[in-house]
Amino acid sequence: MESGEPDTSSGRLARSTRVYYGIGSVAYGVKDNGFGYFLLIYYNQVLGLPASWASQAIFIALLLDACTDPIVGNISDRLHSRFGRRHPFMYAAAIPVALSFYALWNPPALTPEELFQFLLINAVLVRTFITFYEVPSTALAPELSPDYDERTRLASARHFFGWVGGIGIAVLMYSVLMVETPEYEKAQLNPAAYEVYGVIGGLLMFAAILTSAFGTHRHIPDLMKPPPRRRASLSATLREGRETLNNRSFFSIFGFGIFVAMAGGLNGAMNIYLYTFFWEFEADQIGIVVVSGLASAAIALVLAPRAAAYMGKKRAAIRLSLCAALFAPTPYLARFAGFMPENGSLELLGVMLAYNVIEVAFIITSTTLVSAMMADVVEESELVTGRRSEGIFFAARSFISKSLTGLGVILATGLLDAIEFPIGAKPGEIDPQVIRNLGLGYFPMIVVLYLSAIACLAFYSISRAQHLANVAALEERRKNGESGPDTLEAPPADH
Repeated sequence: MESGEPDTSSGRLARSTRVYYGIGSVAYGVKDNGFGYFLLIYYNQVLGLPASWASQAIFIALLLDACTDPIVGNISDRLHSRFGRRHPFMYAAAIPVALSFYALWNPPALTPEELFQFLLINAVLVRTFITFYEVPSTALAPELSPDYDERTRLASARHFFGWVGGIGIAVLMYSVLMVETPEYEKAQLNPAAYEVYGVIGGLLMFAAILTSAFGTHRHIPDLMKPPPRRRASLSATLREGRETLNNRSFFSIFGFGIFVAMAGGLNGAMNIYLYTFFWEFEADQIGIVVVSGLASAAIALVLAPRAAAYMGKKRAAIRLSLCAALFAPTPYLARFAGFMPENGSLELLGVMLAYNVIEVAFIITSTTLVSAMMADVVEESELVTGRRSEGIFFAARSFISKSLTGLGVILATGLLDAIEFPIGAKPGEIDPQVIRNLGLGYFPMIVVLYLSAIACLAFYSISRAQHLANVAALEERRKNGESGPDTLEAPPADH
């Protein structure tokens, strides 16, 4: 069986294979945590680089990183090697990822201009090397198993370990590494914490990448083979890429990714403001809320496969995304209606913990299902183009996620400007109307983005029956030694 021999007679992969595939995303979670939470404050407040310079370097690195995704995806789809199409990239990335991540958090003594260059170069290196691992590694899912439900379990493992990696190292940073000293009364400004963070993060990324690569190595003989070698041609590559991505179900997921990326950027930028000023939580309370994301990831790990098996991936993704959209404004509407506990009370912390666990579980589960839906696009595309293009599909989704997250940040900035949120504000000392406007402005924006993402999923057309028909048609084509496009009479999609 070319697309990955099951480990059991039932057609399911062994649990160890799902763990090995999933654990690789710890590396991506660690990287995302560093860039999303600590990099700006480290270079700005600790090392003294002007905030605008640091932001510019991080943004440039993000744009360059997004451009490498389709390149890596295309190359890995076509690579000929005795270790298959994906694993050479995975093995090759481990050491460069670890070293560049370590270097990013351990700069030498430099002038501001030199520090800007150092940040830019190392941020680009970290993002580029992790792309050389993440895109081929993620693209393994459709090859490991053609089974409709097994792919959901693989996506669940991937998302679970990614969240564990990001939240786990954040907890380590806040609870262990950030310590006050006579020289640094504010623990967040102690450079030693970030230096050790770079060491531990690099080691975790190295270990996660190699564990995943070694753990899935035994499947290499059963993975899909690359297309025949041909002379490189930019025009041919662009034409094939356009043909591959010209797929209705792919565009449905692509659109979903656009709005989810914007929602993620808006959430990431606004959470610190909402928790600090709207709910008036202390830093340690915010940390507790962040840790609760581990419970959300555990719920999604179990919920996503069961929801897909019961309803189908598309219907489950739409319903759970709708739950997230409707649940998002709940605490704000309750506050405006006078039903929420007072700020500063333990009851409020308990309510917001429960809310965060449920809301984030909805989000992780729905995005997990959409990742599994992307895997099923591979066979539909192969029927039309005659090519396996897992790398291109997953790279395109990664590209849109990276490049449009910044739009969510811009929306957050626009909201803060529109309500005239004061600079240098202190919790409890801001005009109550401004705080009210903060909540009134935020939740309609996040709901609209979620609903827009859901609308895009309506155009996804691959049901369980359609996927089974696609796989059967491809198996028949391979038995007959055919490689070109073929025609498949598709059963109706389940909407």
